[in-house]
Amino acid sequence: MKGDRVEAYIYQEAKAGNHESGDVYYTFTNEDYFLCAIADGLGNGPIARESAEIVPEILERHHDESIDQLLSRCNTHMHQKRGAAVAIIKAYFHTKTIEYSCVGNVRFYLYRRSDDKMIYPLPVMGYLSGRPQKLRTQGYDYGPGDLFLLHSDGVDIRSPKAFMQNSAGPYDLYRKVFETLEHGDDATYIAGSLLR
Repeated sequence: MKGDRVEAYIYQEAKAGNHESGDVYYTFTNEDYFLCAIADGLGNGPIARESAEIVPEILERHHDESIDQLLSRCNTHMHQKRGAAVAIIKAYFHTKTIEYSCVGNVRFYLYRRSDDKMIYPLPVMGYLSGRPQKLRTQGYDYGPGDLFLLHSDGVDIRSPKAFMQNSAGPYDLYRKVFETLEHGDDATYIAGSLLR
């Protein structure tokens, strides 16, 4: 996807032998914000996907809510399902801030070009399953051209800061990550840039 505020490239593949991935992703952009999420259903294949698909359904209907509200809604709908690791980021264009929250092992990196700073917030361990969850949304400033990367645990990046420092832009980052994939598990990633 490429707009005047966000440029992002998305890759997804299913575990070898499966027809569908247990990961799902969601993106949404309007004049005020960019919303992006990856949900990694526990296990793989259709049963994992059933849990993960709850996330884009909730975000599509309630994208104007806060990340905590969205994660709480997702968690409620995971009751009696297998469950999913879920990460959501929301960038607010007018304030140049980006918020992130995650339950589980979906990783998020933000590379700020202006001060050569890598932001790698630690997720809350566990997964959404309908049980009460402790949420920890974190906020950061961003500038034009800053890169971000969101990925499920099927993507293993040894040195994310070097990847991001040496990427000319989001497509270059997307390509570099693709070249490291081992292509054995469900894998989803979103490489993007906040343009202004």
